Amino acid sequence: MGRMNNTNVSAFILMGLTDSEEMRLVLFSLFLLIYLVTVLGNAGMILLIHLDLQLHTPMYFFLSHLSFLDLSYSTVINPKTLDNLLTSTKYISLVGCFTQMYFFISLAATECFLLSSMAFDRYVAICNPLQYSVFMSVTLCRSLITASYVMAFSETFVIVLSMNTLHFCDSNVIHHFFCDVSPILVLSCTDAHNTEITIFILGGFTAVVSISTISVSYVAILSTILQIKSTSGKRKAFSTCASHLLGVSIFYGTMIFTYLKPSKSYSLGKEQVSSVFYSIVIPMLNPLIYSLRNKAVKNALIRVMQKKAPDI
Repeated sequence: MGRMNNTNVSAFILMGLTDSEEMRLVLFSLFLLIYLVTVLGNAGMILLIHLDLQLHTPMYFFLSHLSFLDLSYSTVINPKTLDNLLTSTKYISLVGCFTQMYFFISLAATECFLLSSMAFDRYVAICNPLQYSVFMSVTLCRSLITASYVMAFSETFVIVLSMNTLHFCDSNVIHHFFCDVSPILVLSCTDAHNTEITIFILGGFTAVVSISTISVSYVAILSTILQIKSTSGKRKAFSTCASHLLGVSIFYGTMIFTYLKPSKSYSLGKEQVSSVFYSIVIPMLNPLIYSLRNKAVKNALIRVMQKKAPDI
């Protein structure tokens, strides 16, 4: 990331979630447990999809990348958070702080685009089932994934580059448990208006494109489902989309609440609660959301555990 321009700050202090020694131990135990479940759940999902040939479909191809993103951006945040809770050392270097922020935002933005690709996949599967295997080709799926990563990492690079022009001189204390955009903008002793505009435009673009794609897809899906005459057919179609809709609602709800607002409206308590939820809890929930009600995943797990999965 390079050394920041016009700044006397060489490192930041992450104040974390609490100053209470007892609460820090409680949070450490809780976050460690959540992180272990996150790693096992997402890594297990990736491995299961890789091992079972019946899960080699576009839907599970996207789901494996969702698990990879959840595992990755959780890992960007959790180890440092756990270290800060367990030790009294709360310093993070300037480069380390901006590197953490860059990868976290990039991975989270990639997930936004990926969720819209998953919605499009469900649209094709329900509205054009006869052409699904032809339309959702391997080439198209890989192109959607590649585009998601490229757009997200490029946008975040522009954001970090814009923040690189800020001047930090009065304080280096971040009232947060990781290097996020809002608490860092609050520390700037120069006008951050242009940076805020850049963040709002690029973040808004990601949200609008993703949410619009999801909304249009589900309007078409709902229209198609309502035309299905059999109750069992409607139930099956709704069941196919329920997990994705739940995941989308939770993820976008916390992201929009956190990011699409001026830094002056930053509230320490509310920001930290929502940040804990989307950075630590959601990556743990996604494998549960997408697998608990999914018979294909359960059956694949049984086959793998019984060592009936084909060699790859």
